[in-house]
Amino acid sequence: MLSPPHSSGERSIMLSSLDKLVAWVLTGFLAILTIFFNMYLLLINQRNYRKSAKHRLNPADFIVTAISMASISLQVLTYFWQTMDVIDTVCRISLAGAILLVLIFSVKFIIFWSTAFLTFYYGTKLVVEPVHCYTRIQEAIVKHVHTALALIVLSGFANCVPLLSVLTYYNGTSTGLSDCGSIMPTDTTGLAYIFYYVIISDIVPGIVMVKCSISISYHLAKHLLDMKASTNGAHGPKLGTQMRVIKMTLSLVVVFVVFVIVDIFTQMTVVLMRQNTLALTILFASIYTTVSAFVLVYGKKSYWKELIANYNLFLDEYPCLSGMKVEEVKTEPHEHSHGH
Repeated sequence: MLSPPHSSGERSIMLSSLDKLVAWVLTGFLAILTIFFNMYLLLINQRNYRKSAKHRLNPADFIVTAISMASISLQVLTYFWQTMDVIDTVCRISLAGAILLVLIFSVKFIIFWSTAFLTFYYGTKLVVEPVHCYTRIQEAIVKHVHTALALIVLSGFANCVPLLSVLTYYNGTSTGLSDCGSIMPTDTTGLAYIFYYVIISDIVPGIVMVKCSISISYHLAKHLLDMKASTNGAHGPKLGTQMRVIKMTLSLVVVFVVFVIVDIFTQMTVVLMRQNTLALTILFASIYTTVSAFVLVYGKKSYWKELIANYNLFLDEYPCLSGMKVEEVKTEPHEHSHGH
């Protein structure tokens, strides 16, 4: 399926038309899953908004809503780009492909930083920092969730729109590429900007998430030791309300770190090795949004319980599918929303 390099001295693996077709089909399948999970999150949060006495979402649900909207947008954009990449083999509409790529990287930036912000938020709620000044900064940021998310969205487009100046939105056959509108800087300035984008969109939010996950893990370990040393078990209920959100947060960090490693490698193959593997970068972004959406649903026990209940209710309509039922989750009486 993988075509040989274009020159004898070039050690590279180029994607064939069949490879791109497979990536296109996989992206479509992932888009269905991602849209399903994120629409479920949006509907649940909309219901929570209507039930709220002040008609306001708590900060965690608001951040999750922003991530869900951005994830759905990313999947639509990635599917359009994959469609264009498969159909437009001679790059007649390369400029449109380049604009789609810029939008994809902008929305990906928004998702990454919003996820880092969600991890940061949970870190402030689960961990009490001993440094008073740092705690004050954390509290100030958390109090202005709407403003912080607005800045993330603006930063996403402000940092990515200049990519149009380093994208090659012409027929790339002269450079051995068949990706229309590829990320292909032609000078040192363009290359420097690509590295800047990778650092600001992948590495910096990754550092924030890893730092928060370390703090949360330390808090969990300390809490477990306190529970072990305690004779009255007073810490038990509190840990029960936190354990699932801790697992969810750490899972989001692991998924993010794995994706960033793969994302940086695939971007290097495009920019530095001049390979036509941009379709893989887009595919991996789709995989990330699908997995992270599942983690967000599974991480809230009440959300997961309701989803399983609705799934089983749907299967009740078709007795022949009764064997596909999933055992429903029991919610502890003390469990409340982790966003408060």
